[in-house]
Amino acid sequence: MENSKQIFDQPTFTKKVLIVAGVFIPIILVLLLFGIAFKVLLLILAGVLLASFFRGIASFIHKYTHISLGWSTLISVLLVIGLIVLTSFFIAPQISDQVNQLTQQLPQAIDDTRQQMESSSIGRKIIDQIPDDPVKWMQEKSGMLKKSFGVFASTFGVLADMYIILFIGLFMMAQPEPYQHGIIKLVPISRRGRAEEVLEKLGATLKKWIAGKLFSMLVVAVLTTVGLYILGVPLALSLGIIAGILSFIPNFGPIIALVPAVLIGFMEGPGTALYVALLYIGVQALESNIITPLVQKQMVYLPPAMILISQVLLGILVGGLGLILATPIIAIVMVLINMLYVEDTLGDKSTGKKE
Repeated sequence: MENSKQIFDQPTFTKKVLIVAGVFIPIILVLLLFGIAFKVLLLILAGVLLASFFRGIASFIHKYTHISLGWSTLISVLLVIGLIVLTSFFIAPQISDQVNQLTQQLPQAIDDTRQQMESSSIGRKIIDQIPDDPVKWMQEKSGMLKKSFGVFASTFGVLADMYIILFIGLFMMAQPEPYQHGIIKLVPISRRGRAEEVLEKLGATLKKWIAGKLFSMLVVAVLTTVGLYILGVPLALSLGIIAGILSFIPNFGPIIALVPAVLIGFMEGPGTALYVALLYIGVQALESNIITPLVQKQMVYLPPAMILISQVLLGILVGGLGLILATPIIAIVMVLINMLYVEDTLGDKSTGKKE
C-alpha cells in the first residue's frame, strides 16, 4: 500500500506513464472497435450489393414475363448458377491451361524484359533498382500484400466472410421488406414517407451502378481479348478476363491488369509490348470517357477525384474490400447528401432533376 501511494503521490515518471496509458489506451480501443465495426458494415454492404444484383435480374424477368417476383427471384439465382456451371464446364479448362502457362512464362518474360532493358543506359539504371530475384523479393514482401488485401482474413477468414456476404445477400434478396420496414420504423412518423423515398432511391442507384459496372467489365474483357488476339499475344483469353475483372476497381485495377500483359508482350518483342500497353490505355480511355459517362447519366454523378480519394482512404483503413467498395459507398453518400441535406435542409430541389 505504501509503495502504491508513493507512485501516485509523487510526480514520478511511472505516474506520468500511467496517466498517458490511461488516456491513450481507451482511444486505441475505440479506434480498434471502430475499425472492426466498419469492416462489418462493408461486409453488409457487399451482401446488399449481391442482393441488389439478383433483385435487378428478378425485376427484369418480372417486368417482361409477368412471373411473380418471388419466382423471378428464384429463376434469377438459378440462371446465375447455371451460367457459372456452363462457364466452368466449357471455358474453365481452357482458362486453367492458360493460367498455368502464364505462371510458367512470367519468369521467362521477366528475364527477357531484363535483357531488353540491359541494351540501353536508361534500362541499366532501372535494372540496378530491381532486386536480383524478384520472386524471392515478392515472397518477402507478401506480408505487405496480405495487409493491403487481407480485410477478409483479418476478421473471420476468407471462407467465413464470403459465407457472411452470401448469407446476407440471399436473405435480403428473398425478403427485403422486413429490413426496409425496420429501418423506416426507426424514423419519426412524420418523416417515414421521405425515408421510404430515400431507400427506394438508394436501391435504384445500386442496381443501376451494378448493371453499368457489369456492362463495362464485359466490354473491357471482350475488347482486350480481341485486341490481344489480333496482336498475336499468347494467353489472350486469360489476360482479357483478368482485365475485365480488375476493371471493377477504378483507377488501380487497369494498372494491375496491365503488368502481366506487358510482360507476356515482351516475350514477343519490345514492339509487341508497346502495342499491348497502347491497347490497354485505349480500352481504359474508352471505358472512362464513353462507357462510364453513359452509365453515370442513369445514376448519381460521381466525381473521379472523389472516387480516387475514397479509394485511397478506405484502402488504408480497411484494405482491399474498402478499395473495391469505395465507388458504391460514394454513390450512397452522394444520394444521402443530395436528398437529405441539399433538398430537405437547403430546399434546393434541382438536384433531383435530370438535366
